[in-house]
Amino acid sequence: MSELDAGLIAEQIEVTGEQKQNGHEVGRARRRKEDARLLTGRTQWTDNIQLPGLLHVAFLRSPMAHARIGRVDVSGALELPGVVAAFSGRDFAAEQGSLPCAWPVSEDIVIPDHPAMAVDEVRYVGEAVACVIATDRYQAADALEAIEVDWEPLPPVLDMNDALAEGSPKVHEAGNRAYTWKLGVGDIDAAFRDAPVVVDRTYVQQRLIPTAMEPRAVVATTDGESFTLWSATQIPHVLRVMLALTTGIPEHRLRVIAPDVGGGFGSKLQVTAEEVLCLLLTRKLGKPVKWTESRSEGNLTVHHGRDQIQHVSLAAEADGRIRGVRVELLADMGAYLMLITPGVPLLGALMYNGIYKMDAYDFSCTGVFTTKMPTDAYRGAGRPEATYAIERLMDELAHELKIDPIEVRRRNWIKHEEFPYTTIVGLEYDSGNYEAATDRALSLFGYDKLRAEQADRRDRGDPVQLGIGVSTFTEMCGIAPSRALGGLNYGAGGWEHASVRVLPTGKVEVVTGSSAHGQGHETAWSQIVADSLGVPYEDVSVLHGDTAISHKGMDTYGSRSLVVGGMALLAACDKVKDKARKVAAHALECSPDDLEFVQGAFRVKGTGAQKTIQEVALATFTAHDLPDGVEPRLDSDATFDPQTFSFPHGTHLCAVEVDTETGLTKIRSYVAVDDVGKVVNPLIVEGQVHGGLAQGIAQALYEEAVYDAEGNLLTSTMADYLLPSAADLPDFVTDRTETPATTNPLGVKGVGEAGTIASTPAVVNAVVDALRPYGVRDIQMPCTPERVWRALQ
Repeated sequence: MSELDAGLIAEQIEVTGEQKQNGHEVGRARRRKEDARLLTGRTQWTDNIQLPGLLHVAFLRSPMAHARIGRVDVSGALELPGVVAAFSGRDFAAEQGSLPCAWPVSEDIVIPDHPAMAVDEVRYVGEAVACVIATDRYQAADALEAIEVDWEPLPPVLDMNDALAEGSPKVHEAGNRAYTWKLGVGDIDAAFRDAPVVVDRTYVQQRLIPTAMEPRAVVATTDGESFTLWSATQIPHVLRVMLALTTGIPEHRLRVIAPDVGGGFGSKLQVTAEEVLCLLLTRKLGKPVKWTESRSEGNLTVHHGRDQIQHVSLAAEADGRIRGVRVELLADMGAYLMLITPGVPLLGALMYNGIYKMDAYDFSCTGVFTTKMPTDAYRGAGRPEATYAIERLMDELAHELKIDPIEVRRRNWIKHEEFPYTTIVGLEYDSGNYEAATDRALSLFGYDKLRAEQADRRDRGDPVQLGIGVSTFTEMCGIAPSRALGGLNYGAGGWEHASVRVLPTGKVEVVTGSSAHGQGHETAWSQIVADSLGVPYEDVSVLHGDTAISHKGMDTYGSRSLVVGGMALLAACDKVKDKARKVAAHALECSPDDLEFVQGAFRVKGTGAQKTIQEVALATFTAHDLPDGVEPRLDSDATFDPQTFSFPHGTHLCAVEVDTETGLTKIRSYVAVDDVGKVVNPLIVEGQVHGGLAQGIAQALYEEAVYDAEGNLLTSTMADYLLPSAADLPDFVTDRTETPATTNPLGVKGVGEAGTIASTPAVVNAVVDALRPYGVRDIQMPCTPERVWRALQ
């Protein structure tokens, strides 16, 4: 064992003195188990997989946003060294089916056929039209140049308003409107009629590219009867079902494996063309095939996020109390409806009210087809967009009333004594304390001192102005329950499954349907099981991501792993203890009711007699003296389907310095106080918050996917698509308040998307606040130096 390995192992079990004393794993800041292999590269990513006779796939992609496909001649590619086969979309027309959309949000929704490889027409730059299979990845890529395609250009459709105008070119024959979905509660006309204050704004949620650390990759193989697919996916279980339905391969003959996956942020919550085509290619050729995308290929063809135009209005009383909110949304679907494309904007429909009380609410969303890469879930999925709108409106309301933005929020938010609270849209927020989180954030931020400095800079006419931004947010996460998803016409449930196996030696194997891609499940799940069963943390291993091992699951997205998957795990542990209690009672010659379970042992109440769960496991394995009717195993499984969503919340405060001569914006300080209920592992929570903040700040200041007038993606490389580095981000001050959830046994809430949801409006509110004296009331994201400078002119 190397010194590095020894050091990593030592760090895994490092705990503070206080944590050692309390005897509990839940709440302990454990370093992640999985990091030892991830950080040293001693693991298996999809692109690492090597199989005998492995062939490599490269795809020829459309250089045009919209065109009819004439002749596709692959013969030139077949003559090149190393090339084994080459195909056009027409070669797959009879078997490739249509990529699935699992969320038909309305009865009249238009869901066009979506071929994995285009046959007659392309509708975005990057759509696959042909492929080459070769013995070497680079030979396959080089051979693409020998394929000849005859194109008949068609006009692109890029602007949503233009797309809906009469006479616009059509993306699909049925037209450019995918659906219109409405929700109305209360009398919205009365709320706005004669309202003392009305704030009316239009905000643009720019298109974003998720950019996970690991590019997508697929390996497929077959033995002639069964198929195995490795994919860098968030959803191996969902993918297996959808691939079976799409390709006709029987589900029981298809195994899907998600090995260690390097991030997703929603971009791998998808059934992709490449996954379908690799399966079809391995079936056609009888050989294993691999495809790994390049980064520029990924920017073109990983589904994009956001891309909405929000027309939002707020009516209020003279004292700032909200009367009603109206939302009219245009959402760019891109060229096709992918797995949950149409539903993403509607996840925000229930969140535009945020943490605030009001009398009426009206929401309308129109999904629009354009000749761009389809959009779908990106970290937060609809909730960041909604939070941005309401938090920007609250700052605008404060400005109209000439009161502090914190004060206008205090006048409107749900007070802690009012929980549980049913919101205007009918969601029941089970617990929360917005006052506590805000007070803590203000203290850490030094709010009053910064406001005084801001006033001084304004009085002096300092060319570098100070801006202060506020975001008091909540989010709906733990995507479930199944009945609620059914009411939204979603094509699947929201349950999760887990199994717990106590081995003969007392070690524990956990099988979870949640599929980790960086969240730390192996660590957090081990902590939960260690506490529940009273076994050492080191004695728990976690298995996931392989449908042949974890045979049931709904996978990982929407901050659902802990609040849904963790509860399934806890329920399975309870079943294990129920089984073990009977065996222990038999061995101790007492009634099961006479036993108490304490620190991993069944004790006879009032005596010193006991059996540890390890002793029970061995006795169960030998089966020499089991009570009648008890099977010789302690394995148990459970499925958990929650009754409602989870609602974490928090207050984020941002101070920026804006140079009015150059437009340059720098974040001076950032404070995030989040309430995610009970915390299983503080280190994991901190990591999730930090990562979320980076992505939310990136939308505010840096990232934007840009198309030109012909529909070409101009930000197809890392040189063009601006991702912030650590040097571009401030040191974050993070803290927590804790109001346990009342809807699950651990009292936990989700955390994976909170930082992203809260941070974007905090930063933009700060930038706009700095420029208020100059008459600026909005800057379209990202707030680049050029855009800030132009706003000042």
